[in-house]
Amino acid sequence: MKQQELIPHLFRAEFSKITAVLCRHFGMEHMELAEDIAGETFLAALETWPYRGVPENPVAWLYTVAKNKAHNHFSRNRTFQANVSPALQRATPAAEESDIDLSGQNITDSQLQMLFAICHPAIAPEAQIGLALRILCGFGIEEIADALLSTKENINKRLYRAREKLRQEKVAIVFPPPAEVHQRLDVVLTTLYLLFSEGYYSESSNTVLREDLCREAMRLCLQLIENENTNLPPVNALMALMCFHASRFPARKDANGEIVLYHAQDTTLWNQELIGRGAFYLHNASTGGRLSRFHLEAAIAYHHTIKEDTAEKWGAILQLYNQLLMLHYSPIAALNRTFALSRVKGKAAAIAEAEKLQLTGNQYYYTLLGELYRGMDNHKAHACLQAAHGLARTEADRKVIAEMMAELYL
Repeated sequence: MKQQELIPHLFRAEFSKITAVLCRHFGMEHMELAEDIAGETFLAALETWPYRGVPENPVAWLYTVAKNKAHNHFSRNRTFQANVSPALQRATPAAEESDIDLSGQNITDSQLQMLFAICHPAIAPEAQIGLALRILCGFGIEEIADALLSTKENINKRLYRAREKLRQEKVAIVFPPPAEVHQRLDVVLTTLYLLFSEGYYSESSNTVLREDLCREAMRLCLQLIENENTNLPPVNALMALMCFHASRFPARKDANGEIVLYHAQDTTLWNQELIGRGAFYLHNASTGGRLSRFHLEAAIAYHHTIKEDTAEKWGAILQLYNQLLMLHYSPIAALNRTFALSRVKGKAAAIAEAEKLQLTGNQYYYTLLGELYRGMDNHKAHACLQAAHGLARTEADRKVIAEMMAELYL
């Protein structure tokens, strides 16, 4: 790997590891200090490596520099700690001399503990995602703003408020006791699900799919699976869901980076290895007596990896949506169900069900109605697609909808 590519690659891979370990070492109240030291470590690499050359073991170099910077911080504090006020003493980390452990096991443990700390119910879901992207995925503020369709200023404010809330709640960076794992795990899995969704349904103006967000969600989910305390059926179900969706990434964009709808995808591009992994995790999720939304969504995603377009396939998908809506209702799931209904009971039945939802502020509502009305009432289909075009947030979506309108009169 070329030197100009190495530091960005290492930043993505190692910044989050260093930050998580330092956060655990300093305590949640000093999260920003941990981020600063991790950032200064990579700044030192940028300033040093172009002139002295890349170290033989770049990762070990980064870890050593991070440890030294942390110890230097402790040393500076120790020189005046005896003379400061009690309030200021509480505002700075204690001058500990314990070694900062950047071993592989401690990195994994720290990231898992940070994941549970960040996914605290005291802070809003969008703040949980923002902190996860920053602390656990190594995303910069601009990247987070792009991923969450916001501005740097808003993201900085959101993260600041989230950090303050975690301080006020005195959230500890520890693994929850077994009795609390199930309770806290729901929030953790929801955050990873939303993180994956941010990538899968990207509304960035320049991309239709943020695979980096999806990969980070999968990496964190895999860490949960590899820990015996969190290797539980819902975690495996979520991992299966991600694998099934990720298996179709190569077919979801064309050569120009534009979105390819499901029915038009080249099925030979579907990643069979990921489909197999998804099936493995879905099988592992079948133990126990609890059925989660992730089980049902993973099963729906699995049926979408079946290439044959049969009545049995769509009948199974429809039944799974029926179960999902009873367990965890959402308007979007109800909308998606109507497409499966159209394949089982026909367009008229699906249109009647879809129009009951009255999701008039949602572009996908009108896009689906436009597709359902096509061939039955092209005038209504065009009106629906025009409404969808007006609500679309990205140029990629507007282009797809415009192509659908053009196809009405072919």
